[in-house]
Amino acid sequence: MVALKQSAKQTNQIENIIFEKSFPVEGKTFKNAGNVSTQVKAILQEMFLPAEEIRRAAIVTYEAEINICSYAEHGVITLRLTPEKIIIDSTDKGQGIADIKLAMEEGYSTATRKIWQMGFGAGMGLSNMKKYSDSFEISSEVGIGTNIRMMINI
Repeated sequence: MVALKQSAKQTNQIENIIFEKSFPVEGKTFKNAGNVSTQVKAILQEMFLPAEEIRRAAIVTYEAEINICSYAEHGVITLRLTPEKIIIDSTDKGQGIADIKLAMEEGYSTATRKIWQMGFGAGMGLSNMKKYSDSFEISSEVGIGTNIRMMINI
């Protein structure tokens, strides 16, 4: 399932949550980039979840984290588990996305020269989040920020 929404609120009703942890992400800097995805991977490994689902969760978390580091002032990534799903929410305060459909296209990027020089901004982040999630929802408002929910079936 893929839902593309420009500014609608995500559904926050998740039943049977057995674990939840939020991680703040500093924007406009890469000094801690990758720390959240590393922590998420370690938590899921400690819970003995299937390796393939852990890998997919680490990928989508990393992509969300790099987007916050690249484009937002700050954000939060929240990991939730139910008996059936890994749920990763990314919420940021930043520039937002003017055209979600265009931003979802592989290779489309609004990265600055500085981001490119650091090896980021290839335009694969959102498409990778969608590709490695069983369910993907995104909403964004220009000048406000972006909300992404990714679910991976266990």
